[in-house]
Parts: sequence; structure tokens; C-alpha cells
Amino acid sequence: MYDVIIIGGGPAGLAAGLYASRAKLNTIIVEREKAGGQIVITDEVENYPGSVENASGPSLIKRMRDQVDNFGAEFVLDRVEKLELDGKVKKVIGKDNTYEGKTVIVATGATPRKIGCPGEAEFAGRGVSYCATCDANFFQDMEVYVVGGGDSAFEEAMYLSKFARKVTIIYRKSFEEARAAESIKEKAKKNPKIEYIWNAEVVEVKGDGILTSIIIEDTNTKERREIEADENDGTFGLFVFVGYQPKSDLVTDILDLEKGYIVTDENMHTNIPGVFAAGDIRKKELRQVVTATADGAIAATQAEKYINEHFE
Repeated sequence: MYDVIIIGGGPAGLAAGLYASRAKLNTIIVEREKAGGQIVITDEVENYPGSVENASGPSLIKRMRDQVDNFGAEFVLDRVEKLELDGKVKKVIGKDNTYEGKTVIVATGATPRKIGCPGEAEFAGRGVSYCATCDANFFQDMEVYVVGGGDSAFEEAMYLSKFARKVTIIYRKSFEEARAAESIKEKAKKNPKIEYIWNAEVVEVKGDGILTSIIIEDTNTKERREIEADENDGTFGLFVFVGYQPKSDLVTDILDLEKGYIVTDENMHTNIPGVFAAGDIRKKELRQVVTATADGAIAATQAEKYINEHFE
């Protein structure tokens, strides 16, 4: 019997594990693949308070994981397949084991959204990517295109410019309407390697084994044109940063959701007593490492409070 079962080993789950285990609660983190979540594929982490110089996502997660281990939280790899959250004892049913606990913190995060156009799935890993730090080096001195208008799209475009000879951002609206912070947009504007195609969407991805062209459509005129790879390169990169899809399949018919995200109050309580949510899976305005870790800390302290009130 665990005091706290945490589903997900990203920043929110690790912060929850740190706070729960430090409070001497019997804590387990159940992670599907590996610790880290989305931040583990980020090359630079400059906006996390106190982050060391040249910190990367993996290095930050390693330090978090070491802290959690030092305080005695258990960490297991298992694919959670079903939740039974009614009643005093909660059950988290994994592929390998079933875990019983007094409280559950859902910190399953979110995954990159897809464009949803023909050819995208076929050429994923063959020119289409959702992770600049994973795949930038494959396009050394080549051309790449970045789809999106948020912070991630502009930040990753700047990162890609370290490798590619030219980076083109494609966004369905204008520069002024791009959702990225003004400071990030201005920084990107000063980068001589970054160009833009505004008011356009990628409507098809094409190739022969590898990506060789994309078709874009003007969002105003609906005119379409094909962008082909330089004949000397033979291919180019298409990096997609258009938001995230919440990993809420486990709780679809159990917890209150809004657009797939778990609805909580400011103290991370869901609609089921003893069940909390933290991190990118939660309905909120800002999804960053700093907010994820704050969520995790709050969820763990609220779980402790719940245990003290409902268990002897």
C-alpha cells in the first residue's frame, strides 16, 4: 500500500515525488518510458530559475531524478492500462503490476500535435520531425522548415539555425499574430538564417522514401504551391511545433476534462477526492517546466494533507 502513486516521470511527477518522499510518504512514480517528459528533448533550458549555465533538458532531469532517488521514492517503468479511483483505496493497473495507494497524482503530460495532412505520418522520421534536438544534426548545411507560431516554433527555429543553412518558419497567420513572446520573435528576426512564410499552411507532405517536397496553401487566397528540396540536397527537414495533445486517455471517463486536459482547482484537486493532477496534463494557461514543478509540489503537499485527514 503506497501513500502516493504518481503516474508520469516528467518534471511534474518528479517534483511531486520529491515533495512526497521528503515528507516521509511511501511514494512510487510509475513511468511508461523514461524520466523527463517533453523537457528531455530540449537542448537549452534558460528560463528555469537557478538553472546552471548551458543546462539542457536531460541534465536538468538527471538532477531532479537524483534528488527523488535520494529521498527514497520508488521509480518503476510500467505501462498503466487502467485506473480504479473510486473508494478509499485507489488502484493503478499496469501491464506488469497493480499498484494500490491512498492517493494518486496524474502527471501524464502531453505529446506533440500533428499537422494532420496527407503524407505526414508516412514521412515521420524520414524528413518530418517533432524534435529539433533529436534530428537537427541530420540536416547539417541543408534547408529546414518549421511549422508553428508559438514560443517552441521560434525557439526551435533558432536552435535549428545552428545546423541548417536556412530555416523557414511557416505560420497560418501574420508575424504580429504569432503567439510567441515578443522578445523571442524579435530575437528570431535578427537571425540572418531565418526566413518566413506567413498566412500559409502545409497541406501535403510528399516524397519517395524520404521527404522531397511539401505543398502549402495560402490561408487567404487558398492558392497552393509546391516547395521542393534543393536538387543537390535531395531532401529537407520539416519540423512541426503546433502545440501538444494531452495524454488523458486513461481518465477520459473518470475525471472532468476540458479539451482533453484535466480540470483541477488551484490546489490540483480533481473531481475525485484523493486524486490530483499536475503538469502539462492539467488545464492551465502556461505549460513550462517551472509551472509543472510547482504543480507537482502542490499536488504532493495536498496529497499529504488528504492522507492526514482520511487515514489514521
